[in-house]
Amino acid sequence: MEIEPFVLLRAYALGVFPMSDDRDAPDIYWVEQKKRAIMPLDGFHLSRSLAKVIRQERFRVTADQAFARVIALCAQAAPDRPTTWINDQIERAYRQLHALGFAHSIECWQGEELVGGLYGVSLGRAFFGESMFSRATDASKVAIAWLVARLRFAGYTLLDCQFMTEHLRSLGAVEIPQRSYQSLLADAVSDVPLSDEAALLGSSPEPESVLAFAPLAPLPPSLTVSGPVSGQAIAQLLTQTS
Repeated sequence: MEIEPFVLLRAYALGVFPMSDDRDAPDIYWVEQKKRAIMPLDGFHLSRSLAKVIRQERFRVTADQAFARVIALCAQAAPDRPTTWINDQIERAYRQLHALGFAHSIECWQGEELVGGLYGVSLGRAFFGESMFSRATDASKVAIAWLVARLRFAGYTLLDCQFMTEHLRSLGAVEIPQRSYQSLLADAVSDVPLSDEAALLGSSPEPESVLAFAPLAPLPPSLTVSGPVSGQAIAQLLTQTS
């Protein structure tokens, strides 16, 4: 059974998201946590070592250039993760959301090799981080740093990390009660036409508009910018707002 895009987006607006028990599991279930991990967009912890990696541009960073590859790599087993919760049904659903402009990826490259990245769902002024992977030291940290910078630039108010990990905690993520999360979520999706499927799906943004990389000074609240952006600019933005 497929997950319909409208059902999936409505679930996110209610604070619910799908998971499966295993990569090969045939079914999904819906999760609503009593405590939620979020990354305060003005509280990202940029360590000196991470800032150095970003400024030196050890990775070439892109957005929405390899969404299918990112989610496929997130779904793969790894030494620290013998199985994942991303089954075929979930993978297809998010690829469909990406085609509609609601799901996005950030990719970190070394040469032509994709060595790290993340993907998630954008709805209103909320971004729901789903999963990440790393095949090179600091690759996933760089991806998160670029995501935070882009969301701040675009005027987002909520970066949902779902489950707390030590990796996320080290970058500034915090856990908040469900009631506090629901308040932040309601504000972030207040302008989204959640009761009208045609209006919601018809209002989907261009796939690259939300995370498009552009010069960051000055910082207009624009979602339709384009062009390259340097690691130096990303580090400077994060330093100014942390």
